[in-house]
Amino acid sequence: MFTGIIEGLGTIAALQRNAGGCRMAVEADFDLGGTRIGDSIAVNGACLTAVTLGTRRFEVDLSPESLATTTFDQARPGDRVNLERALRLSDRLDGHLVSGHVDGVATLHQRRETGNTLRLVFAAPPPLTRYMIAKGSVAVDGVSLTINHCQSTGFEVCIIPHTSRLTTVGLKRPGARVNIETDLIGKYVERFTLGSDLPAVSGRDGTRGIDREFLAKSGFL
Repeated sequence: MFTGIIEGLGTIAALQRNAGGCRMAVEADFDLGGTRIGDSIAVNGACLTAVTLGTRRFEVDLSPESLATTTFDQARPGDRVNLERALRLSDRLDGHLVSGHVDGVATLHQRRETGNTLRLVFAAPPPLTRYMIAKGSVAVDGVSLTINHCQSTGFEVCIIPHTSRLTTVGLKRPGARVNIETDLIGKYVERFTLGSDLPAVSGRDGTRGIDREFLAKSGFL
């Protein structure tokens, strides 16, 4: 589990593709002391397992599924990436709950400066935007951001100078692809309340639990 508060940047040092997957080496800009082989590290928002580890260098394996659902299918040595090591239970949760399981890819459509902020408009497909709400959270390349506006075809966020300096988001130009993880809680709520393939759940007193019929009768649908 992660927070979307980026710990530091890194650079893709090498890519070795094999049997549909890929071994990727990353050079971190900071010391990886305390990290062990087998630990999870979010690289541009994707939760990956460190399989080799040095003072500042680590390697991870990317499965065909990871390549199909993230921007790593087009990654190249020299690309800069956001890095975050896994959350400790004693840590502050400064961003939002991020699982590191990327839902899909969005494309930067528009970039413009407004005062001291950078406004970024992303084009994203409905399977991603259905889990977005104004003032809700989204992870963009692993960075926890607040959604200003959203519609079925995309969403907009504002980047403050601090975030722009310390992450790769401020480096993006129109046409750039980014990894997106939508709200974890929203997906579970949909699954448990509206999932048509799930059996209805009844309370201890035999009353029907929350399902589409309950929400409709209660005026929510």
